[in-house]
Amino acid sequence: MSSCDDLTVVIPVKDERDGLKLVLEEIIESGFDLGKVIVVDGGSRDGTREVAKSYGVMVVSQRYPGGKAGGVRTGLELARTNHVVILDGDHTYPPAHIWDLCRKLDEGYDMVIGVRRPQPGAMGRIFKVGNWMLTTWFNIVFGTKLRDVLSGMYALRVEALREAMWEAGGFSVESEIVAHIASTTGRIAEVDITYRSRVGEKKLKPVHGIKILADMIRLSWSYNPVFTLFTVTSLILIPGVALDIYYLYNLILSDVKYHMKGLLGAIMTIVGLQTLGIAILALYMKRMEFRLRRAIERALRSR
Repeated sequence: MSSCDDLTVVIPVKDERDGLKLVLEEIIESGFDLGKVIVVDGGSRDGTREVAKSYGVMVVSQRYPGGKAGGVRTGLELARTNHVVILDGDHTYPPAHIWDLCRKLDEGYDMVIGVRRPQPGAMGRIFKVGNWMLTTWFNIVFGTKLRDVLSGMYALRVEALREAMWEAGGFSVESEIVAHIASTTGRIAEVDITYRSRVGEKKLKPVHGIKILADMIRLSWSYNPVFTLFTVTSLILIPGVALDIYYLYNLILSDVKYHMKGLLGAIMTIVGLQTLGIAILALYMKRMEFRLRRAIERALRSR
């Protein structure tokens, strides 16, 4: 059975009355069955629930705290299909891309991320830069090569999140989902999608980027603690090299020998290089784990 035939669309919302109406209209136009849509309401007061009910979709209250993260988790628990597409209710993501995402799942992936291609004026410069910085940091920490880890539209194989820890809240939910799959199966793909200006007041602020970064660091400790520990420890290499340069500068130009500073710099440099090497080794061990897992899965399927 195709992923598109075994699919639920989950829309977490809070006060998205005007945007949600447009989203549901476009879902109808795309040919997707509204009977397979779950709208998870996080406490709307603007009539969002009433709009959703008027279209006959399943409307439920959010079961867990944590803002959007609680809504996504609620929708995943209530879905009765093996595959789910998460979609924001603010009209930024065209529902027509639902089909692009689920078809990509059929190629054997556990997650397919919709990489945002913003229309003119849809995403401010500060958000573009912030998204690039956070995605780059994520790729370094988790050893991935993704382009948009914070996209709000993505498809999932529900079973792949069975052991997710759900530690992050709010707008960090996307980074946690990607972190979990990147650290377990590593089967993540991306497809380009259109990104439009949202309908209604913008909820994501630049300050949220700081929290998302903090959550990414915390997630790296949860999913790859060895790499995180030794990466942080390797930062001692920076003051170590600085002391080495200071010692050599004074020795060569002034013939002044700061023996203690030179010794301390050498020790810090050696420790920093060793811990950095262990961190890189831990990252490659994680990738080897992915390869072994896939080899075992292929062997089991071929039996």
